[in-house]
Amino acid sequence: MNNFKRLPNTDTHNCFACSPKNPSGLKMSFFASDRSVFSQVTIPQHLCGWNNLAHGGVLSTILDEVMSWTAMYLLKNIVMTRSMTVEFLKPVYIGQRLKAEGRVLEVKGQHKAVLEAFIYDPEEEICAKAKGNFAVFSSRIAQRMGIMDSASIKWFESVINT
Repeated sequence: MNNFKRLPNTDTHNCFACSPKNPSGLKMSFFASDRSVFSQVTIPQHLCGWNNLAHGGVLSTILDEVMSWTAMYLLKNIVMTRSMTVEFLKPVYIGQRLKAEGRVLEVKGQHKAVLEAFIYDPEEEICAKAKGNFAVFSSRIAQRMGIMDSASIKWFESVINT
């Protein structure tokens, strides 16, 4: 991820996917280019499914999270997942260093976006992919709706202005 811009994060939240302080979480961090957002993640033992395979729900979480960060950073707005479909293409094992990538496919008006995401294994083969529909909100609307407080809005603005 040396050629990409590291996106800031904060330890003031407990998100299962991206909080650096959640002891049970994935501790995802994110890097951006002008077209994609990436994360490298290793799924820990306590999140395995059957026989050292990564649980499908954990893979879905990774895909959802990278799409969300992609939309926030590239669209410069707050987003919430409306729906998503996932395809599991090959087994993913816990302990592997994985790469997740998100991309914006389409912006539909001011309040909707379609994104895609991929999880790659260490050999750069696609193991899982997703397509998601997202609701898009400005900071002002998110605060008015109670989605984010003013401290969270300030942090969000530091991410999108990176």
